[in-house]
Amino acid sequence: MANKEAFLDYIKAGYTFKGEFFKLGCAMLDGVVVAGADVNLPLKTLNRHGLIAGATGTGKTKTLQVIAEGLSDASVPVLLMDIKGDLSGIAAAGISNAKIAERYDKIGGNWSASAYPTELLSLSHEKGVRLRATVSEFGPVLLSKILELNDTQAGLVAMLFKYCDDNKLPLLDLKDFKKVLQYSSAEGKAELEKDYGKISTTSTGTILRKVIELEQQGAGIFFGEKSFEVDDLMRISDDGRGVISIVRVTDIQDRPKLFSTFMLSLLAELYATLPEEGDLDKPKLVLFIDEAHLIFQEASDALLQQIETIVKLIRSKGVGIFFCTQNPMDVPPSVLGQLGLKVQHALRAFTANDRKTIKQTAENYPLSDYYKTDELLTQIGIGEALITCLNEKGTPTPLAATMLVSPRSRMDVLTSAEIDQLADGSKLVKKYNEEIDNESAYEILTAKLEEAAEKSAAAPAAKGNGGKTKEEKGMLETVLDSSVARQVGRTAASMITRTLLGALGLGGKSKKKGSSWF
Repeated sequence: MANKEAFLDYIKAGYTFKGEFFKLGCAMLDGVVVAGADVNLPLKTLNRHGLIAGATGTGKTKTLQVIAEGLSDASVPVLLMDIKGDLSGIAAAGISNAKIAERYDKIGGNWSASAYPTELLSLSHEKGVRLRATVSEFGPVLLSKILELNDTQAGLVAMLFKYCDDNKLPLLDLKDFKKVLQYSSAEGKAELEKDYGKISTTSTGTILRKVIELEQQGAGIFFGEKSFEVDDLMRISDDGRGVISIVRVTDIQDRPKLFSTFMLSLLAELYATLPEEGDLDKPKLVLFIDEAHLIFQEASDALLQQIETIVKLIRSKGVGIFFCTQNPMDVPPSVLGQLGLKVQHALRAFTANDRKTIKQTAENYPLSDYYKTDELLTQIGIGEALITCLNEKGTPTPLAATMLVSPRSRMDVLTSAEIDQLADGSKLVKKYNEEIDNESAYEILTAKLEEAAEKSAAAPAAKGNGGKTKEEKGMLETVLDSSVARQVGRTAASMITRTLLGALGLGGKSKKKGSSWF
């Protein structure tokens, strides 16, 4: 056995921090836990992002749960993307058993059950807070990217948004945007071309087909009112712990465009809304994306570009992003290189490609005099992992094969009755789940076209009266002057400010009271 005392000093020196931290586990040497060799995570560098990887059944999701609990205990709000549907148990207290007792005999410390303050969110009609955004808030840049438009088509979308802004036509849902598209290629084509330039009916037809494709994947329920406010992700509970928000997306695994739409909106709005913070003592928000390989395998190029950009920039806003996936090679190298914390559970070597992946994975970790990393990657057990993070100076900590602490919350899902109880007691459900259909572009343009048809039918009668007609306001002007139109001032007034994100290709809007995303 290697020098145990030297190893203990090595780990203590690498994982002792001045600021706030929480214990993730205890380091092992030659497969044996070394008492006192605590592996801690410093809160100060958890905005430098992270990776939790490992084969199926090795404990990745439980590690995610442990880190989320530690952040909540430190008053850091957490957002979990629950793709498999197995994270809701964090809202209920865990139950002790012989395995937990045995684990804590080895790693030291005490285990106590705890339920965590939790909010369930949904992109569909599942129980929880409905997440929505208006088309206007989403913006032309993001909409063009999610529709995978070319430059000419994206330019047309930007022009249509400008026309709607200039004429106070709120774009609340996809029905509004489709109506504007149809209007611009038919009755309103001459009007728009006069002030905004040539419009290709081929381009409008292509865009319309792509919007319909997006609707078929369920995105129609995502666009609309009432928009979700980003501040509601960053709440602290009455007992001082950070609220853990769980986005339940189990029913959209097979709809990558809907998930891409949500992810693009979320990342862009977080970046656009939060102020620059520099290096904080702890993050303002940490986002976990479970089963992230599903995102990288199915995501559009636009989403991949946005994730890379956001990962590089958003840490200065005090936000950390953690990817949980089966294979670290699932994460693009440009993103992987930005991840400060790495928690690597066991990998399986069934094929030549598996062995190649293990060798590549080992090369991504710091060199160690105590471990043969490539061999250890196939030998560590369930609930154990290789860990390295960034210390307070921003340099990697020593590689530590670690027996991890156990979650204090339930290591299973909530029952249907418990989900109902949690949703029924939520103030945010009452705030956001009311269906709202304000007067918007669809209704205004429809009324305009109906009036035009009526005038056209009445024209012969007017000529029979000596050709004299009474001067009237145009229908568009009449509707815009109405009290109904003024009721949509909130959305019309919140048309997206083109911030730095415009130059980055991200979209979003500037921070102001009452501003919202979704």
